[in-house]
Amino acid sequence: MATRAALCWRHVAVVVVVVAALLAAAGVTADPGKVGICHGRVGSNLPPPAAAAALLRQNGITKARLFLPDPAVLPAFAAAGIDLMIGVPNENLTFLSAAGPNGALQWLQSSVLAHVPAERVRYLAVGNEVLYNNQFYAPHLVPAMKNLHSALVTLGLDGKIKVSSAHASSVLASSYPPSAGAFDAASITVLRPMLQFLADTGAPFMVNTYPFISYVNDPANVQLGYALFAAGAPAVTDGALVYTNLFDATLDALVAALEKEGFGAMPVAVTETGWPTAGHPAATPQNAAAYNAKIVERAARGAGTPRRPSLPVEVFLFDLYDEDGKPGAEFERHFGIFRAEGSKAYDINFV
Repeated sequence: MATRAALCWRHVAVVVVVVAALLAAAGVTADPGKVGICHGRVGSNLPPPAAAAALLRQNGITKARLFLPDPAVLPAFAAAGIDLMIGVPNENLTFLSAAGPNGALQWLQSSVLAHVPAERVRYLAVGNEVLYNNQFYAPHLVPAMKNLHSALVTLGLDGKIKVSSAHASSVLASSYPPSAGAFDAASITVLRPMLQFLADTGAPFMVNTYPFISYVNDPANVQLGYALFAAGAPAVTDGALVYTNLFDATLDALVAALEKEGFGAMPVAVTETGWPTAGHPAATPQNAAAYNAKIVERAARGAGTPRRPSLPVEVFLFDLYDEDGKPGAEFERHFGIFRAEGSKAYDINFV
């Protein structure tokens, strides 16, 4: 027998479906220029998926990144009309690499498309930061990506759903000045075939970038204001280009690295960025509000970077809620933009 709480959240899910239907009838769809939000689930006090999906729509957010194809989450987000970036967990890469296109097709159908309609899926993010630190899964990454793309071709979905992989900023061996950007030599044997695959399939290069963490790791050389987009922060001059913030500088170092490999026109998507509210002296609600508001504003106006000013950067903010189960430093557990009951952790608007 269903519990009272379960019945309550089923009611919420029904409401989400109705709201989504009304929005669709009115022609309200996801705006590629709007910022998306990541929904990590490593927490003990997270609201049910239907409540999370409803919260996104209430705040005008129509895109989300999920880190795995959770069958409890996918239907609620799809019903709310949220366009999705769905993560393929690292631990699935060995199977997807060895299984071939047919095995990847079976996985895709049973793990993803059985729970969410294809029209709600924009990206498959295959692996997360696979080339960072422990590279056990690195040899399996590109074969898994290719097999999943072949599965999408079989289903006629390769034009709608793009396959890529989210990298840590440490994929760059050099990032200062931005024009000196270059990929880590230890990862280049994986990156080169991946870059060719992304170019052939029209998918973006994905990166997770956190100016906050750059500041924490090197406060002697990274100014807090430069990490925060603060007005008047000391700028970095790189040839004819001027950088007033670390976000732009990091992305342009990545663009420079792409150019060196012959892929200078490849779009870049920021799959994670954000600022925590606790766990470090610089992790305050005020700083989080300042940083994330600037990211939202930039996404809304389709801002590029000094090196590519006319090419907008798609961005996903981290994180929807605090995740009290995350390992690592204390600040890792305090990136939530919303509290569990639905209120904002600080003043920020998305529309």
